[in-house]
Amino acid sequence: MIYLDYQSTTPLAPEARDAMLQWLDTSEGSGFGNPHSPHRMGRQAGAAIDLAREQVGALLPAGGRVIFTGNACEAINLAMRGTAQHRGAQGGAVSVSAIEHAAVWDTAEAIGKRHVLNVATNGQCNTNQDLPQDTRLVCVMQVNNEIGTIQPTVEWHRKAKENNALFLCDAVQSYGKMEVTGADMIAISAHKIHGPKGIGALWVRDGIELDPQITGGLQELGLRSGTLSPALCAAFGAAAVVAKDRMEQDHEHAEELWTLARDMFADNWALNGDEDTRWHGNLNVRRKGLDVARLMSECRNVMFSAGSACASGSGKTSHVLKAIGLSDKAAKSSIRVGWGRYTSREDVEQGIGAILKAANSQ
Repeated sequence: MIYLDYQSTTPLAPEARDAMLQWLDTSEGSGFGNPHSPHRMGRQAGAAIDLAREQVGALLPAGGRVIFTGNACEAINLAMRGTAQHRGAQGGAVSVSAIEHAAVWDTAEAIGKRHVLNVATNGQCNTNQDLPQDTRLVCVMQVNNEIGTIQPTVEWHRKAKENNALFLCDAVQSYGKMEVTGADMIAISAHKIHGPKGIGALWVRDGIELDPQITGGLQELGLRSGTLSPALCAAFGAAAVVAKDRMEQDHEHAEELWTLARDMFADNWALNGDEDTRWHGNLNVRRKGLDVARLMSECRNVMFSAGSACASGSGKTSHVLKAIGLSDKAAKSSIRVGWGRYTSREDVEQGIGAILKAANSQ
């Protein structure tokens, strides 16, 4: 099988696997203890989590704290719901870009007054649009998960501050790949940087108050209840260390594969999203009249996507592609391929070659 779906999840890095296994061992003298227990094994496990917190935080701005969560969706909910009481949620608007992940989009709708920030046809959410006067929170992701466009988050953070609002950045697709800065809160996920599934984090700028959303023991910095997994935290930390060390190398590799893939999709395919202001490990393209369901059926050995993994099974038209002006028909004739650290040129050549062959036969 050829894996070209890196926006959905990434292969586990060997370094992350090794770090995780150390804390899953149940032999005598191992570190499987509860990290919140005061005895020796508990302190050892707690120290591993503290180290992981530092490692994950090394790729984030100074002047904040890392709160481990079960995933990025939980981190986003903690940020959006947890600031509500302190920012006057009743009647206050939550401004979100039209191409946000469902975790942001649906939560904004659930907690109150959602205000939509429009995007241009190239997928850019420009700051030349007004915020409601009662805006308490602005949410704009750094890199879109479907079309890969990079958003002007630093400028949006500045605009939020000018409006006395907080700024949340969903950095799930950018963390570990580029500098993440300019925010009051940042949500990230381990399994998008070759870490394990089941753990994410919320970075919160110093001085920002949050209300816990999961009540109980409040073991995680007094903001999240539940016993943390030393194995998952350690693996997240190890993946972050590797991402930091390899950031330039991974970037160059993604650029090389982007050039190859763009050349292969040159004829009869249109690009969704901006050509240059995007993460070049994400290629979202469309072809007139393409039957995507049939295409995926005929390319069972190539792992790619008809949209985001979170929504592709719903049968609904991508709200991201509709937001950039595509019709339902055009959006449903789009596919997404993605690559990263462990993708070879041969993977791209063979995988996209199979997709093109099947598409040309329709």
